[in-house]
Amino acid sequence: MEIFAERLKELRKANRRTSKEMSEYLEVSQRAYLYYESATHYPDVPRLLKLADFFGVTTDYLLGRTDVR
Repeated sequence: MEIFAERLKELRKANRRTSKEMSEYLEVSQRAYLYYESATHYPDVPRLLKLADFFGVTTDYLLGRTDVR
């Protein structure tokens, strides 16, 4: 699994959120969100920023460019 997908799923579970809750927050279908967690598709830049803000991490962390949150 790709690092973005792994980190996204890990952060979601650590924050006790469901994929349905995350899809509603990002205003995408649940299927689209699950594609993010399976590394089939990736969010656009505004949604990537929204995810980083929600989890309190940097986009570089989400994308695997650094291990510093």
